Amino acid sequence: MKIAFIGLGNMGGPMAMNLKKAGHEVKAFDLSAEACKKYAAEGLGIASSAADSVAGAEVVISMLPASAHVEGLFLGGAGKPGLLESIAAGTLVIDSSTIAAATSRKVAEAAAAKGIAMIDAPVSGGTGGAIAGTLTFMVGGEARDLERARPVLEKMGANIFHAGAAGAGQTAKICNNMLLGILMIGTSEALALGVANGLDPKVLSEIMRRSSGGNWALEKYNPMPGVMDTAPASKNYAGGFGTDLMLKDLGLAQENATAVRAATPLGGLARSLYAAHSLAGHGALDFSSVLKLVQKAS
Repeated sequence: MKIAFIGLGNMGGPMAMNLKKAGHEVKAFDLSAEACKKYAAEGLGIASSAADSVAGAEVVISMLPASAHVEGLFLGGAGKPGLLESIAAGTLVIDSSTIAAATSRKVAEAAAAKGIAMIDAPVSGGTGGAIAGTLTFMVGGEARDLERARPVLEKMGANIFHAGAAGAGQTAKICNNMLLGILMIGTSEALALGVANGLDPKVLSEIMRRSSGGNWALEKYNPMPGVMDTAPASKNYAGGFGTDLMLKDLGLAQENATAVRAATPLGGLARSLYAAHSLAGHGALDFSSVLKLVQKAS
């Protein structure tokens, strides 16, 4: 299948590579020349522009940072045409960015008006899942369009859920990431408290992992350096999912909660804590570095 892939960041790059390894003809693009160079060296086809990447594509996949980037890419602005003008009718568009549900619906409606099918399919699983091809996709859109996308999604992920109509995938994603942000702070507090009392963080982590406090952070993403070799915490919090990206997602959750008048007090507090962590200069570090906010100075 001919696939255009736009966005070669920490998540998008490995996802595009998995499609190539599966035998698809992938033509990718990113505004970062460095990212394009990196993946070109790994054998990925690189287009000269986003419009060039979608020429002749049967499927177009985007993985971008925020709502403004997705809307700008597909709908254009400031006198510049959007990518929907270059995509042929009948093409399937899969947006795996994490953005506002309202933006997903707006772009999907514009795509449908041009005879282009579009689903929102944000992911969970981190960079490790992107590399291993074990991501979870939360899909919003028509069931028939998901079935068209399924053979492609299966090459990048292990779990695919149909959350509902357009935008529903985004709603599911912000609910998930709000919980993730909250539990990472709680896990960090518990570990920091134990270490302040002289406990070995590896021993404490294993105790909690096998007890009622067990959670995903303790299983796969421990925030304490040296406890889990594969976690960003043991790599100076490099790579992974940035604090500023978590802050963005928590902001989306709070905007959504305000719109539907839902009570999310812990989500609001988590957003404030990540905002403080970012303002302290840690925005580019993995979000598990929030441990620094609660850790006793040595």
